Amino acid sequence: MASELKMPTLRSRAAVRCIPIIGLLATAVIKAQSTPAAPPPAADARADSPVSAHHRLVDRWALGGDGGWDYPAVDSAAHRLYLSRETHVAVIDTRTGKPVGDVPDTPGVHGIAIAAYFHRGYASAGKADAVRVFDLDTLRPLGSISVGAKPDAILYDPKIHEIVALNGEDDSASVIDAAKSELIGTIALPGAPEFARSDGAGHVYVNIEDKNEIAALDLRSRTVTAVWPLTGCERPTGLALDPAHSRSFSGCSNAVMVVSDTRLGKSIATLPIGHGVDGVEFDALLRNAYSANGEGTLTIVHEGADSRHFAVVQTLPTARGARTIALDAVTHRLYLPTAQLGPMPAATAETPRPRAPILPGTFEVLVVGAGNHSDANERP
Repeated sequence: MASELKMPTLRSRAAVRCIPIIGLLATAVIKAQSTPAAPPPAADARADSPVSAHHRLVDRWALGGDGGWDYPAVDSAAHRLYLSRETHVAVIDTRTGKPVGDVPDTPGVHGIAIAAYFHRGYASAGKADAVRVFDLDTLRPLGSISVGAKPDAILYDPKIHEIVALNGEDDSASVIDAAKSELIGTIALPGAPEFARSDGAGHVYVNIEDKNEIAALDLRSRTVTAVWPLTGCERPTGLALDPAHSRSFSGCSNAVMVVSDTRLGKSIATLPIGHGVDGVEFDALLRNAYSANGEGTLTIVHEGADSRHFAVVQTLPTARGARTIALDAVTHRLYLPTAQLGPMPAATAETPRPRAPILPGTFEVLVVGAGNHSDANERP
């Protein structure tokens, strides 16, 4: 027993001094293992994308000409921007900002659909109750297809190669076979359609303006498969889709953007935007939704990495009247047509929502770019 009580050697003394330190470390490890992990922070929209809040006006194309405008369309592969100009479609080279041609005889044109697979374009001629067909290479007219009353927005579904024209006067959607350029069906809608988007897989989502709803269409069965309310939205106009995450973005006339889950068929978020929205776009790479507001602003809403958190990350000044928009998904540039406007006339019973007169010869396109990269074509 005496041997067990002898004083420790120098080496054993050092070992004894280490025991408290080892014990503290062991206690810390045990405590860390037994303490529940803190929940991850909420998705920060600004942190997800370093360029989400760095948009700016990089060019202005003074194009002139008289008359109004509506929805523009971009053909990224051909470097072309199509502009609806009431009686014709003006075609601009997006590399130079210069006109390259014109599609004539499109009375009351609202929108243009690009079916590049067939080398054809389709323009909704609202005053002719028709869709005009033209050659994308030569811009030569190829024919006219009778549809419903006052076709407005128009789109192309690349999966099943069909064109859908929304008829504002008879609450319907006309379906056209793009391979034959023939009308193949009509889908009755639950109210007045304003704008629509295809998910690229045979499904179309439509803002129903007078009912504050979204209608989901199946082009294969040519039926309305779901309708849900846009909670907090009044008179939805522009619409964009994030098909990969089943999200839609509706621009509303009461200055909000309502985000919906298109799988569940319900609204999940509401964001403030500017007044006078008519066009909304979504950039899938940057995960930004853009609201073109006629008051003269562009609202940028970023979708978080979990597709459940959304935030306004920038409000960019544009110009009064810049209410419609088109996105080039390759260059991430946005095109907003507008013109100088005169004083707003008073509302009347015949015109409850009047528009300011367009000053002749002032039509232009604003070009908005994203990121901090240099651009040889950018204006200071």
